[in-house]
Amino acid sequence: MSTNEAGYRLAIAGGGVMGTNIAALALGHGLSVLLVEVSAEKAALASDTIKAKLRHAQLMGVLPPDRPRGELVTSTSLAGVADATAVIEAVTEVTEVKAKVLAEVSAAVRPGTLLVSNTSCIPIDELAGWVARPDELTGVHFMNPAYLITMVEVIRGPRTSDATMDAVMDLLARLGRQGLIVNDAPGFVINRVLHPLINSAARLVSEGVASAEVVDGLLEGCLGHRTGPLRTADLIGLDNLADSLVVLYERLGDDSCRPCDLLLAKVRDGHLGRKTGQGFFDYGAAAS
Repeated sequence: MSTNEAGYRLAIAGGGVMGTNIAALALGHGLSVLLVEVSAEKAALASDTIKAKLRHAQLMGVLPPDRPRGELVTSTSLAGVADATAVIEAVTEVTEVKAKVLAEVSAAVRPGTLLVSNTSCIPIDELAGWVARPDELTGVHFMNPAYLITMVEVIRGPRTSDATMDAVMDLLARLGRQGLIVNDAPGFVINRVLHPLINSAARLVSEGVASAEVVDGLLEGCLGHRTGPLRTADLIGLDNLADSLVVLYERLGDDSCRPCDLLLAKVRDGHLGRKTGQGFFDYGAAAS
């Protein structure tokens, strides 16, 4: 793995929406990145997506103009994370998948390596049960797009050490992000509030109370929701949203978190939001 001049080595496991977002953010701030995906084809697709997101970030003027870009290396093996300074897990929001990846990463890295899960709803202490050194694991919930939104949610698990918290705040400073620390719980703060709201908005559409355009228009115009809950859902990815709602429902038993029928139908039909070109709204050609 290549390094930037400060010798900081960042590895990211997972090249989906959030993995590519975080990689673009890191590269734009001068950190070199090892991105691990399950196949060469997915790694190549992730690399192209990251380049497009870097171009977008540059056009938006959100990257340091005087900092050389980091180098991106892709791999299909987690063995390369062994010499990383920090590893960010950004795979799908399914406990078993995250646990498998974190266990493999934890076995490969040196003691003292920062381990970060980009979980959106699964409690950190659940995931900590799968790693060799639970005190080295913390959570960072990056918002989408990570290179545009500077605030992040940092989750401290009950076993997360002070040294790990210092290390994750150092990483966020390198990335130009501001982190607010919350205690561990299903969904933490953002998604404990946001996901049931989106689910309720989808139910209103399903029940014929209002169209998606009207629901979003009211939340934007009356409550100041910047993009509307259903356009936000399309940005998150409806499959990711459904997985996260299942996590919340299973752990909280709150019926507002049970994915509504309309959301599940869209997932079954492959209408996953912006990444497929169609979700609650039509975006034409699919956008990464």
